Amino acid sequence: MHQSPVGTFVTWDYVVFALLFVVSSGIGVFFAIKERNAVSSKDFLVGGRQMTCVPVALSLTASFMSAVTVLGAPADVYRFGASYILYAIAYTFVVVVTAELFVPVFYTSGITSTYEVIYRPVSFITILYTGVVVYAPALALNQVTGFNLWGSIVATGIVCTFYCTLGGLKAVVWTDAFQMVVMVMGFLSVLIQGAQSVGGVEAMWSKAQTGGRLDVFDFDPNPLRRHTFWTLSIGGTFTWLGIYGVNQSVIQRCISCKTQTHARLALYLNLLGLVVILCCAVFCGLIMYAFYADCDPWSAGRVSAPDQLMPYFVMEILGEFPGLPGLFVACAFSGTLSTVAASINALATVTYEDFVKHCWANLSNTATTWTIKGLCVIFGIACTSMAVVASYMGGIVQAALSIHGMCGGPMLGMFSLGILFPCANSKGAIGGFIAGITVAFWAGIGAFIYPAPPFNSRPLPLITDGNSVCGSWARGMMCPPAGALCAAVPRPPLADSWYSLSYLYLSAVGFITTLSVGLLITSLTGNLSGGPSGTVSLPQSPQTPGARLLSEGTGREEGHVELGADMTRLCVMLCTCFL
Repeated sequence: MHQSPVGTFVTWDYVVFALLFVVSSGIGVFFAIKERNAVSSKDFLVGGRQMTCVPVALSLTASFMSAVTVLGAPADVYRFGASYILYAIAYTFVVVVTAELFVPVFYTSGITSTYEVIYRPVSFITILYTGVVVYAPALALNQVTGFNLWGSIVATGIVCTFYCTLGGLKAVVWTDAFQMVVMVMGFLSVLIQGAQSVGGVEAMWSKAQTGGRLDVFDFDPNPLRRHTFWTLSIGGTFTWLGIYGVNQSVIQRCISCKTQTHARLALYLNLLGLVVILCCAVFCGLIMYAFYADCDPWSAGRVSAPDQLMPYFVMEILGEFPGLPGLFVACAFSGTLSTVAASINALATVTYEDFVKHCWANLSNTATTWTIKGLCVIFGIACTSMAVVASYMGGIVQAALSIHGMCGGPMLGMFSLGILFPCANSKGAIGGFIAGITVAFWAGIGAFIYPAPPFNSRPLPLITDGNSVCGSWARGMMCPPAGALCAAVPRPPLADSWYSLSYLYLSAVGFITTLSVGLLITSLTGNLSGGPSGTVSLPQSPQTPGARLLSEGTGREEGHVELGADMTRLCVMLCTCFL
């Protein structure tokens, strides 16, 4: 079964894959024609605030379940086990907090940008993350299927830029909804044929259990362990709160809804979509392990990186069905297209709202629309070009979530500082953010340079022809494909402690540092006294993002904003539990 070479794309595969780009572009053209008379920035950036919950929910799911999930998550389950499913706990916490805390604040305020104070560093991180999302799946597919690397990268950038520029947020949302359907179809094709290839679900389950892939609950509190119940539930919550709670793409979609109820419903429906995609990815990983239980292609040198395992597996089981490999590639690139489009649209929005609008306040509606479209083109080129940098980032799941953690944690900390501690001043907010992002990047970059040793990451055994082999990094060593010698790499004292911190805690580190330093600076430069119970007193002319949003959103005079006592207690309770 494993001796025949993996096939390459045939005509029908290219046809199915090309249809993804054609339909995505067609949706952009449709909305460009349909909305040709809608020339205001509100129509282009937030769809006139007339979107309903279902397409927005599908768009949210597609945007954040990118090719990182389609290719990286099954490979992670294959190597480390099904504990990845515990992300469902983090998703649940994140959606509830975002829907009940952040969305009401942002929706009521009526703003379209969440990054007004810090849009430059955050924009760079968004572009860098998008580079990972574009490059990683293209490389994996290129090395396994022979699919042209730079051709697919450039095509992705061109198509995303095209429909973002033409159709605005409405085109992005409806294209995401279509791509979400493609993602589910691609996963189902792999799940059905894969289960048949391994002898059914019962055989798959038995092999996964024998290989230790079903040991999900590990309650070790050690923060250096890569995946445990605590890192995935608590660390994952902080990481994904940074992605969801204060992310421009999420908030922009939520405030595009016609009512706040639709916005909150979109998030809860999105939770269902997240769990469905998560389960598909985990079961794909388990089926892939069952298929290769006695012959690991990575250890055998048939693929050069774990991220190539999923496309290699797909070509083995679906290669004899013309069009199905193309469907899976379309599934992977649907995730890429949706994420890149979300980034381009969000970056254009942030730059217009926080820079162009302030510098040129009297632009006509026509000039505004063309300016925003020009920004879409610029950021489309930037995101596509950043794929070069992404080639040095390592495994796509860890790289992507590490980037989000390094930036999202401090972002979350600064917004939480403004919402939960409105007495915090601008000096505390900016100082806390700088401290948080510095500490998070220190730990994150150190982890990229000095990967965690196996007694922390704990990869499970991989087998080649019945012989256990080295398929991951050993302590102080990087293990190439089977048969080669491992060359020692010198490691500094922090490599096995601070730099080995689970990548899921990077966001928590940034969050806690930002809050702590922000409150400390505020105590040294301002007044930390609060108002009466259930009421938060903001400083005059508030400059922290949360304070500004709260004062604008409530319509009250600056310096005094009333928050519901129940919401205040909820916020404090959640932060206390997490910390």
